[in-house]
Amino acid sequence: MLERRTVFKAALAAGAAALAAACSTSTDGTAVPQGGGEDGGTPVAPVAKITATPAVDAKDAGVREPVVVKVAQGKLTEVKVTSSSGAELKGDLSGDGLSWTSSEPLGYGKTYTYAAKALGTDQRPAELKGSFGTVSPAKQLRATLNPADDAEVGVGMPISVKFTGGVPKDRVAVEKALKVKTDSDVEGAWGWISATQVDWRPKEYWPENSTVEVEVNLYGVELGDGAYGKADVTTKFKIGRNQVVKVHTPDHTMKVYRGGSEAKSYPCSNGLDAEVERNTPNGTYIVMTKEPHAVFDNARYGYTNVNKKWACRISNHGEYIHENQDNAAAIGKTNNSHGCVNLLEADAKDFFDSALIGDPVEITGAQQKSPTGSDVKDWFYDWATWQTLSAVK
Repeated sequence: MLERRTVFKAALAAGAAALAAACSTSTDGTAVPQGGGEDGGTPVAPVAKITATPAVDAKDAGVREPVVVKVAQGKLTEVKVTSSSGAELKGDLSGDGLSWTSSEPLGYGKTYTYAAKALGTDQRPAELKGSFGTVSPAKQLRATLNPADDAEVGVGMPISVKFTGGVPKDRVAVEKALKVKTDSDVEGAWGWISATQVDWRPKEYWPENSTVEVEVNLYGVELGDGAYGKADVTTKFKIGRNQVVKVHTPDHTMKVYRGGSEAKSYPCSNGLDAEVERNTPNGTYIVMTKEPHAVFDNARYGYTNVNKKWACRISNHGEYIHENQDNAAAIGKTNNSHGCVNLLEADAKDFFDSALIGDPVEITGAQQKSPTGSDVKDWFYDWATWQTLSAVK
């Protein structure tokens, strides 16, 4: 009896050793050889092979592309990707069990750890362990987007992306991350207005009553000098009815066109003809703001704190369309303003109520050229010139 018990215990010990060997794996997804052959020789490795992107031990991995875990000759049974804070990255296992893909973006400057398991076609388990690190930007640039969500704007409204906190050096990378979608066929292009602003405008005015969606997909995009985009931004807005204002300054008349037909005609007084610097400058502007009350100051010409009603700004150079009942004697007869388009109070109110931000205002007949210092100057350029402002050739 004693001899038989000894043999039984030895058999149990041998079985436990074999089980331990079957559960051993390496960090690269290749299982440690499990068990020996019939003659107790070289152990046999499982056939399942787990791989991941980013790879184990990767440094400075991008944050925009998804994490993907795949298996060959087997099926995944469990995948966890955990950040250094302990949070699990969200993801989905494919229906066939051959891959897992993350469904949320990675964070900058973080370490993520893999814990993936699979069962091979030989019914042997395999495992992937290890970690990788993501890129740590030297600087993160934030982008703002205009028009805002749900805005209704005029047919001349450009799309503007402005950067705060720095200048993107890689303009090509920026433009490739920007998308414009419309519900009608519209030709347009991006153009750099300044070092920190890129605008998109159509070749011709927008089709009325159309819908526009914009995606600024800059998170994770390298913008040069170690800077990366801070976040993605989107907007969806509507183009309103087609209204265009036309002022030929020598005529002392401001005409409003709806759908290509003249709808209104208002007598006006424009910038003083005899002094070029006081002309209302030529160019195609847009209505930038609508201000029921505006205060005007110009120390050079000796006036401060002048209050006017129903003011529509058309440039950052100082031009407005506004009420000036104090100048009624000149309105419709003489150009004597300091550059603004003066209207009678009732007409100014009527126009103000009809205007949308983004309505084009076309000024002709003056001696002064378009003020390039304004940051809303998209329509000062002809189409061929505008296209040269894009970084993507």
